[in-house]
This record gives sequence, C-alpha cells and structure tokens, in this order.
Amino acid sequence: MSNKPINISSNASSLIARSYVVHPQLTRQSKSSARSADSCLDEAIGLAAAIQLEVVGAEILTIGRIDAARYIGKGQAERIGTELQAFGDVDLVVLDTSLTPVQQRNLEQIWHTKVIDRTGLILEIFGARARSREGRTQVELAALSYQRSRLVRSWTHLERQRGGFGFLGGPGESQLEIDRRLIDGRMSKLKRALQKIRKTRKTHRKARKRIPYEIVALVGYTNSGKSTLFNTLTDSEVTAQNLLFATLDPTHRALKLPSGRQVVLSDTVGFISELPTELVAAFRATLEEVTEADILLHVRDIAHPDTEAQRQDVLQVLDSIQESDADPPLEVLNKIDLLSSDHREAIQNNVRRNDRCVALSARNGEGCDTLKLFLDELLADIRARHELKIELGNGAALAWLYQNGQVLERFDDQEFAHISVALDSRDYQRFTQRFSEAIN
Repeated sequence: MSNKPINISSNASSLIARSYVVHPQLTRQSKSSARSADSCLDEAIGLAAAIQLEVVGAEILTIGRIDAARYIGKGQAERIGTELQAFGDVDLVVLDTSLTPVQQRNLEQIWHTKVIDRTGLILEIFGARARSREGRTQVELAALSYQRSRLVRSWTHLERQRGGFGFLGGPGESQLEIDRRLIDGRMSKLKRALQKIRKTRKTHRKARKRIPYEIVALVGYTNSGKSTLFNTLTDSEVTAQNLLFATLDPTHRALKLPSGRQVVLSDTVGFISELPTELVAAFRATLEEVTEADILLHVRDIAHPDTEAQRQDVLQVLDSIQESDADPPLEVLNKIDLLSSDHREAIQNNVRRNDRCVALSARNGEGCDTLKLFLDELLADIRARHELKIELGNGAALAWLYQNGQVLERFDDQEFAHISVALDSRDYQRFTQRFSEAIN
C-alpha cells in the first residue's frame, strides 16, 4: 500500500462530493507495465478532479491476484473501510480499474458508500462535459450500455443512501430502476439518432471536400495540449485547460499556411488508457472525423513521464478505427518548454533525424511556424504537380487555380500564363470539367 498526500482546492465549497481514490496494482502488472503506479494514481486523481470531486485521500494498493467477489482482498477491503471512517463523510470511492457489478456491490456493502470504477468515472466526465446534442447522445448511449448490467438488483441495497452526482445518477434515481426492456428501447432510439448524425457528418464532409480544403485533425492523449495548439495556430479561443477531457465535441477552424493554402484544422476528443469500449463504440461518429482527415497530427506531451506509454495508447485506438493501410500520424512533440536543457537538446536532435516529427511549445508558440511549413510540404506531396498553359485573358481559370491549388511556379509570355500547380486528383478533375477550353 502507498498513500498519496492530496492537495485540496481552496474552492472546495464548489466541489460536489468527497471521494477516496484507490489504484489497485497487480504484482505482475507492476513488473510489465510501461507506467508507474504513481503516475496511474495521479491520472485517476485527475479524472476525479475533472468532475470537481474533492479527493480527500488516495492510495496505491498492491494485489497478488484479482478476487472474483471484491477485486481486492477481503482484508484490504476492510482496512480501507476503517480508513474511510477516519476521513468522516466520504461520499464515493473511486477504484481505478474495471469492476463487475458483483464486485461493485460487495465493496459498497463493506464500505457503506457508493463505489465507481474507471469506466463509470470516465462516463461521468463525458456526461458532464458534452455540450452538443451529438455529444450528449453518444454519452447517453455509452452510459446505458454500461448500466445495462447494473440494474435494480445491484442497487437496491443503496436505496436509503444519498442520490448520485453527475450524469450517471445514483441509487434511488429512476434511470437505474428502469428495466432492461426500457433501456434496450432507449438504446435503439439513440442508435438511430446517431445513424442520422453520421449521415449529417458525411454530408458536411462532402461539402468540405467541395470547398475544397484538406482536413488536418489533432489527436492525442487527453491533456496533451491539443486545444492549446489549436488556439495558437488558428487564433481561436477554444476551451483549453490543464484538465483531463477539457475537449469533447470536435471543433473546426480555418488555418492559413505560409504558402497561402488554407486547411481545416479539427480539434478532437482526447484518448486515454483503458478507454471504455462503450465510449469507443458510441463515439464512432466523432472518431470518423479522424478517419476522414488528410493529415493526422498526433500531439504528445513530451514532458510527461509516461509519454511513450501514452503514445502507444493513442496508436492502439487509431488502429481500431482506421484502415490497415492508413498513413501513420505526424508526431508533434508538445511542451518542450517544460523540459530541462539536456532533455530538450536530445529531443531536438531526434527530431532532426525524423522527417515526420516536429517539436514545439503550443503555450508560447515556439516551433509552431515550423509545423505550418511542414504541413505545407506534406500537402504539396499529397497533391500532384500539373503543368498548365492558361490564356492570360482567362482570369476566372487563373483565379480558380490560385484559390484551390498551390501555385508552385509561374511565368508569363505575351499570350499565356505557364503555371506549375499542385492539385489533388479531385480538384484537377473539377478544373478540367469547368475550364476545358482554357487548357492548352
């Protein structure tokens, strides 16, 4: 066991429940995991803080094996129960793992308080943060899928305890008392609504392709600095906080690159280790934005001690939603301003040897111009180069090429503009159909 001191916010009066966080670490897991137990506990505390839980205590609990009845050993559960009494009124215990309904119920009986596992906690955060109709629909579907196995019999022993907080609610609330048939009916309705959303998104994507601007999507582990980078690049004011899952609903803005080309920059939801399967399934409509992007920027918090493990978690999610032949994302090593001089120099040396990697600080803007230039180069590679000879009097055709392509070279004689322009195949087809008479 390892106890962790907790710094309680001075704004504790605004917090909605007193909680105790436990990260159970399997002995064999501690030897093979890329993450330290302390880092996992810090993340669990951060998840609790994301929905304004007042964390009064936290600990790492080493266990030799998973107990089918309680996940942790009976003696460990009783010892934690004694500690909870010492803390006074603890409303909630967060167990940073996935629990079965039976394990959850048994721990609640021992501790006489509500217990929530990692999946439930992440669902709480998403429920509290989702703002758009689409986001709330996706979260509700994920929550109902999670709740389906945790219906009446699992919760009746808590009927006399306080109501729940946040989106999932708590014992005594009608949503947890409805039967499986009603939940299935609601889930079917939500799935139909999401199907409509997917069709709408597909229409929007087609409209964007007709504009046409390439899509550059920011992906990465939660709290890696995606929204800060988004704001810095586009001069926007999207919510960017030092908080897990500060962004849930995707946001799009135009970004002008040094060549004059415009792209659409998309800020997406952050990933996390052990992302609940219910969320991956429900958020597929949002994640399709990632699969449709022309370029993926994988934003990494390079100053985080578990940056490599976070990288693997993100790539694992991307592998599950992308085609097998998809190009790997461009890596953006963020927060270099937080590195020591030696570590920073080592990162910069690695970047110089890697043609798909950029180091920067989204907070102070260092390296952001390099990223824009790099995007220009990548997009130039995506587009084919066409040599065109356009009559100087055909201003409409010339203007179209400047607006929709990247003019690489141009020289004019007395009659014609000789233009070397980068266009993707779709735009070249559009140009030839619209200005067939202009091509010589």
